Amino acid sequence: MSNQKISCIIVDDEPMALNLVESYVEKTPFLSLKKKCGSAIEALEFIKSEPVDLLFLDIQMPDLTGIEFSKMLPKETRVIFTTAFDQYALEGFKVEALDYLLKPFDYAEFLAAANKAHTWFNLINSKSESAVSDEKEFLFVKSEYKQLRIKLADVLYFEGLKDYIKIWVKDNPKPILTLMSLKSLEEELPETHFMRVHRSFIVSLKNVEVVERSQIIINEQRITVSDQYKPKFLDFINDNSLNS
Repeated sequence: MSNQKISCIIVDDEPMALNLVESYVEKTPFLSLKKKCGSAIEALEFIKSEPVDLLFLDIQMPDLTGIEFSKMLPKETRVIFTTAFDQYALEGFKVEALDYLLKPFDYAEFLAAANKAHTWFNLINSKSESAVSDEKEFLFVKSEYKQLRIKLADVLYFEGLKDYIKIWVKDNPKPILTLMSLKSLEEELPETHFMRVHRSFIVSLKNVEVVERSQIIINEQRITVSDQYKPKFLDFINDNSLNS
């Protein structure tokens, strides 16, 4: 996120406090203000449709306090608390706030807190990029006395047959046969791209074309999702569905 701004909203029931923090955000190059909210209820409605990275959140507000609201946020959304009462500091850190600003605070104090957020998001982003770069792009498998290099991006699905595996790849009408168990193969595959859906099948998630009842269709092949693996597969469908 070093080249990407941190999206944020300000939540405070005092208009003067809202305006002050807004002025601070606007002079901070790595922050992007999405909305000012006069209550936690208003902020909650906003982030349902437009998630943000960071909240500057007042603690003492009517109806729903900042502490209560922070416990409802998605885990990836971070909070910097703002309050006139220092007795809330410990409680604020218990809900893993990035920082705590005691009113009245000046721009230097605000910037120090914002920089903590900047450092945190950069760290998370670098870990994410590292994880992606570390993922395997290919496997060598032994087949007919040769070591074949299989690009994982070309794999449609793996089919287990006792001690053997059939590897079905794009643009190849015949599978590659290798001596290996499906369980040991599963441990080598990036779980963001492949999923076990049956005792005998691991599928490439990006190549799932159709899901019909309890069956997946890949390259005209129907693969049944067994009950054991159905909950995880349904989570994948729901996470990538436009339907509410």
